Amino acid sequence: MELTDEAVYDIAAAFAAFVGEKTGKSCEQLRISVGHDSRISADRIAAAVLKALSACGVHALYFDLASTPAMFMSTVELGVDGAIQITASHHPYYRNGLKFFTREGGAEGSDIVNILNAADAKAYDDTKCGEVENYDFMPRYAEILRDTIKKGVNAADYEHPLKGKKIIVDAGNGVGGFYAGDVLAPLGADVSGSLFLEPDGMFPNHIPNPENEEAMRCICKATVDNHADLGIIFDTDVDRGGAVDAGGEELNKNNLLAIAAYIAAGGKKGVTIVTDSITSDGFKEFIESDMGCHHYRFIRGYKNVINEAIRLNKEGIDTPLAGETAGHIAFRENFFLDDGAYLITKIVIEMMLLDKQGKTLNSLIENMKQPVEAAELRMDILEPDFKVYGQGVIDALEAYAAAHEDWVLAPDSREGVRVNFKDADCDGWFVLRLSVHDPVLPLNVESNVAGGVKNIVKRIYTAVKDFDKLELSAFKKYID
Repeated sequence: MELTDEAVYDIAAAFAAFVGEKTGKSCEQLRISVGHDSRISADRIAAAVLKALSACGVHALYFDLASTPAMFMSTVELGVDGAIQITASHHPYYRNGLKFFTREGGAEGSDIVNILNAADAKAYDDTKCGEVENYDFMPRYAEILRDTIKKGVNAADYEHPLKGKKIIVDAGNGVGGFYAGDVLAPLGADVSGSLFLEPDGMFPNHIPNPENEEAMRCICKATVDNHADLGIIFDTDVDRGGAVDAGGEELNKNNLLAIAAYIAAGGKKGVTIVTDSITSDGFKEFIESDMGCHHYRFIRGYKNVINEAIRLNKEGIDTPLAGETAGHIAFRENFFLDDGAYLITKIVIEMMLLDKQGKTLNSLIENMKQPVEAAELRMDILEPDFKVYGQGVIDALEAYAAAHEDWVLAPDSREGVRVNFKDADCDGWFVLRLSVHDPVLPLNVESNVAGGVKNIVKRIYTAVKDFDKLELSAFKKYID
């Protein structure tokens, strides 16, 4: 939808009513914090949000520029009843959106539907007069991260545990620049050579996204050129982070998840690590064989894996981490919040502890099997009822796999269909799943042999080529 001032006003007012109903308070009793990332439309949207909250009688705390995780933390540190972050995460500069938090965490999909329905019906009372208070919360949030590092490293020079280390940050002109100047530098780290720390909503240098190839090339090169011990990259609103080792190699996707799992487990055997469906076989083997823990694949989407981890804990299953390969990684000890800055903070602590032993972050995952090849392809669905049609394709592919001995259905697939191949010319796996929102079937493929991905894609193409509502040109191009 288009975020006109009127639409933003209605949505913010409906959120106030939602929080009031959830807490049992009148809107005049509510305190709601509001922040935004660096996008060019942020000020306009923030003005409409604050106007709505004030008209509903809410006491609004306006943080101005802030990270998404900091907005949730304001419910913990300041005790506000709700929080609104204005961000579109890693999406282009011309997009924007609203993220909602209560003290229980991020709003669920069903909550969003209810808020939007209430906004459409104008089911709120905006005849009141609330207060807007300017509040600078980011210094307190940075202090929390600094204290976490100081306690975790417990160096002889307690106030400067990172002295002697060079760590550079690429914020991509998003919100994450604070991490260099307000977290790392006060702890003694040399952050010279850091990139694009100044907020700029046009993102003139590269997309702030750890999954973006150009962005990752940039931080890898900068890490090597500056002889840094660690490179760090954040997405726009800092709910995701990525890292680069001293040699310029990415610590991303499966590798980042594996390091986070190692840290979260803390040497404890038998705990469960929840991830999305497309983690590699090498990752699973690392979790189960090397760490002695349980790997639980679940439906892609950070809220999905987080909610499943929370559910498992409630059932008595020790689950300290939930994460997906896109970089959303949440620690139980941090309220299961997908916080890129907290993730990087834990990695920095681990780097310093390993340094005392003469080891590096890479030493944690040196035995983890890496694929020789990997690819992600997409099948567009040309049918209006794309979810039904897409599920039909998945069901047909699963039936096809069951009928062929060389196609081995994975026993722990909880999303789409996952198939393993042991043949010498494939030696790999694929996952085909339905996109949550778009008329697309994403396909992830990995192989342990050169040419294996193409051979797997050929087999999949043979199985699905007769579906006339699938756009398979990407498959044909890849095979050819």
